[in-house]
Amino acid sequence: QVQLVESGGGLVQAGGSLRLSCAASGNIFSINYMGWYCQAPGKQRELVAGISSGGSTNYADSVKGRFTISRDNAKNTVYLQMNSLKPEDTAVYYCYTIVAHAYSSGNYQYWGQGTQVTVSS
Repeated sequence: QVQLVESGGGLVQAGGSLRLSCAASGNIFSINYMGWYCQAPGKQRELVAGISSGGSTNYADSVKGRFTISRDNAKNTVYLQMNSLKPEDTAVYYCYTIVAHAYSSGNYQYWGQGTQVTVSS
């Protein structure tokens, strides 16, 4: 099993910044992918940004140029720096990871419990 602990959400005014963190722990042989998804009320969960083990990144069009994803492999931690926040960024943000376990084949997906980000106008 893998645990994902998220932090950094909160309330911020439009134009402000927040930094989300997600630390993975548990039975981890390697982390193949880490990312952030968001889910606003009444909407489906959608990808915000992701980063591969090699450092390749992908972003939703709506956050390109404003959000930056990064990871610290030594700490099994992924970060999401969110700048120029807009009210439409308001959502619960979920950390997501794909890992390989020690002594086991295959890749496994895990989700964090989510952290609320609220951007006021």
